[in-house]
Amino acid sequence: METTKAQGVMREVAGEAEQAAGEMLGDPGMQLSGKAKALCGKSQQLAADAAVVVRDAIEENPLAVLGVATGVGFVLGALWASNRD
Repeated sequence: METTKAQGVMREVAGEAEQAAGEMLGDPGMQLSGKAKALCGKSQQLAADAAVVVRDAIEENPLAVLGVATGVGFVLGALWASNRD
């Protein structure tokens, strides 16, 4: 997961640099592209952090995680079934 997080940091920094360059050049397309890349990098970092938290929770208490996953599955199944009508 460290590579994924490091890639996210690099993507965020590159996006912020592109956004700053777009602001200096007055190019709104470059600004928007840079902002999108920065947000993508930030979300990649958050996903890597979430994966670490989930892995730690599974190691510490696997039955609780299984119970939560089962509950979420039932709720999603009920929502899906109610939307089929």
